Amino acid sequence: MSDEQHGDPGGNGIQEQAAGSRPGTPAPEPLRFFGTSWVEHDNGYPLRRVAVSAGSLALAAGSCLVLRFAYEGLQIADIGTFVTLLVTVMFAACSALAFGHTWDSFRKRPDPARQASLRGLLTIGFVGSLLAYFVRSLTEAPGERLHRQEYETALRDHHKRAARRTGNPSRRRRRP
Repeated sequence: MSDEQHGDPGGNGIQEQAAGSRPGTPAPEPLRFFGTSWVEHDNGYPLRRVAVSAGSLALAAGSCLVLRFAYEGLQIADIGTFVTLLVTVMFAACSALAFGHTWDSFRKRPDPARQASLRGLLTIGFVGSLLAYFVRSLTEAPGERLHRQEYETALRDHHKRAARRTGNPSRRRRRP
């Protein structure tokens, strides 16, 4: 779904209203696996961080095991050293690039066009993305810092707009 369908015309991930808040007040964007618990670090936030950290590490280890079986399959097929080396380097390079891309997406929103063009590379380097999730979840929810900055900016802008609009404008005195 597009940002406009979520109530975010600016595309920064901030929604216009949270359930139970005043109309027009910016609402935080939910994070994958965390919802909006990252705002106040409530509703099991520490447990979720531990679960995301352990889960991403377990998935990365399991994925490496599967890749090991694939490597052994190449050895059994006896396709040659060059192809085996090429496949190994490809997975290592794609994992390193996927780690870097995923890590950068925690600091700034990725460009959708670039994201689409890198989809194949990121799919091959899925182990790098899992490891980036693991490392980031040791300190915070992955993407929390970016979302917090956007949310605080939206709240600050909302309060500035609300402060300027106080009072009935028809009752204001005009200055000579």
